[in-house]
Amino acid sequence: MGPNARRYGRRAFLTSAAAALAAPAVSRFARAQTPEVVLKLHHFLAPTSNAQVRFLAPWARRVEKESGGRIRIELYPNMHLGGVAAQLYDQARDGVADIVWTLPGLTPGRFPKIEVFELPFVANTSAVSNAQAVQAFYETQLRDEFKEVHPICVWAHDQGVIHTTKRVATLADMKGLKLRAPTRLAAEALKALGANGVTMPVMQVPDALSYKVIDGCMVPWEVVPAIKVGDYTKFHAEFAAAPVLYTATFILAMNRRRYDSLPGDLKKAIDRHSGQIAAQAAGKMWDDQAATVADAIKERGNTITQIDKAEAERWQKATQPVTDAWLKASKNIGGEKLLADAKALLAKYRGS
Repeated sequence: MGPNARRYGRRAFLTSAAAALAAPAVSRFARAQTPEVVLKLHHFLAPTSNAQVRFLAPWARRVEKESGGRIRIELYPNMHLGGVAAQLYDQARDGVADIVWTLPGLTPGRFPKIEVFELPFVANTSAVSNAQAVQAFYETQLRDEFKEVHPICVWAHDQGVIHTTKRVATLADMKGLKLRAPTRLAAEALKALGANGVTMPVMQVPDALSYKVIDGCMVPWEVVPAIKVGDYTKFHAEFAAAPVLYTATFILAMNRRRYDSLPGDLKKAIDRHSGQIAAQAAGKMWDDQAATVADAIKERGNTITQIDKAEAERWQKATQPVTDAWLKASKNIGGEKLLADAKALLAKYRGS
């Protein structure tokens, strides 16, 4: 064996020996980083959506950090665990997923109390104020409605915007338009306004617009990039002040048995990022993205119309029968009080 070979052999031995000595330390480090609890969070939007990138993923990382790495939350977007969006709540209830992000309105009639925030001309323009109001409403009115799961937070987005292929500035402009409606009550409001509300999952909107199945849609600014609304519609109408035409409500919910099975300190790691803290974080994301997306829409040359108070009052009068019908149908759950309480909370948090 020559000197070079001997030097190589010695280096290889030293490297191997160092690796062997280091191996237990690496193993100990790996064990220390292995989480005690892995939770699967399931939702229906893309992994690149603002909802995942700017709310769900940061929320998950905060919980993980709070737990000292003992909890890991894995995100499953695009319904990767199977099923359809309308089944998400039941997936949390049944343990198919540990946590879900979904809209109660995906199963119309099932959650009638929270629906009060989706009535026409009830919600505020801001997601933070809507989110605070809905979460506060949950604390006093909605615990029974969502008792099958462990709600982490409930909230509502900022005002929904009307995105169309022709300009909408007045009530008369709505006549005959076929618009994607996000909720049951939004569809009824569109009908009262002279338009046709077409209910469909939000991810089907791009195809429906490209094939001219619909003339537009109602969604908040935040979701516009994810479904390329700005590519298919050139006109956008929003209300200058509250109350606005509509909002939609959301819930971030955990399987109750899974939550109850956690040790107390890990429950606290989740609890510290639940309730108003989580709801306000969601609202802030929606508000921040509303400004960002609206600016981008303006830069591409699209037209944004502000519907002023006087015109909004005509729309509100036209949709009053929708509210009246809801109140009549909701007598058994105290609909009038629910609406009064919701409006009081929205007024309390308006401008926050």
